[in-house]
Amino acid sequence: MTGARVLVVDDEPQILRALQTNLRGAGYDVETAATAEQALAAAAVNPPAAVILDLILPDRNGTEVTRELRRWSAVPILVLSAVGDEREKVAALDAGADDYVTKPFGMEELLARLRAALRRVVPGGEPVLRVGEVEVDLEKRSVAVAGRSIQLTPNEFDLLSLFVRNEGKLLTHRTILREVWGPAYGKESHYLHVYVSQLRRKIEPDPTRPRSLLTEPGAGYRLVDPES
Repeated sequence: MTGARVLVVDDEPQILRALQTNLRGAGYDVETAATAEQALAAAAVNPPAAVILDLILPDRNGTEVTRELRRWSAVPILVLSAVGDEREKVAALDAGADDYVTKPFGMEELLARLRAALRRVVPGGEPVLRVGEVEVDLEKRSVAVAGRSIQLTPNEFDLLSLFVRNEGKLLTHRTILREVWGPAYGKESHYLHVYVSQLRRKIEPDPTRPRSLLTEPGAGYRLVDPES
């Protein structure tokens, strides 16, 4: 999806310039912001196809910006974090970010992650699948639970799609990570736990006592029809 608009948010001028130069060189239309306030305003006025967001900003942190964006947008969000900001990275993912890259990062890695995030929001011309009260329209990339439309981030949607395609089947942590995030994520079970928790909050009547998205301790997860 080269040519897509990307909003880059970072308060370090040299990083902002480097990202702008490399993204434009890769064919993207780039808008920049140096503060959370500028970023939220830019995203509201002219919604981007993706957001690259630094976790440390002068007025608010990136997790708060992510949470604010998620109130009205499912745009892919890639967060940039310094080495050692593990808690911040998890908090950002929990708030709705789709991926993260740790500073210092390679530009090729960032571009690859951006391409992957953008691919996940392209419709695939596929059918509607149902498991219990969960209905997933793979072509429109929309989800309804008990007839009520819910909003998912791109990664949440891909995760739920994988589950509904494999109704009742045990999917291991490694399989899920590989299918949704790619081979580089084979061991990040903590990363997966965050997304499963987010999904449960959106599709389960009581997320603390899941009936559809079940944990198989030490193995993985499976999605079932609780009435079957």
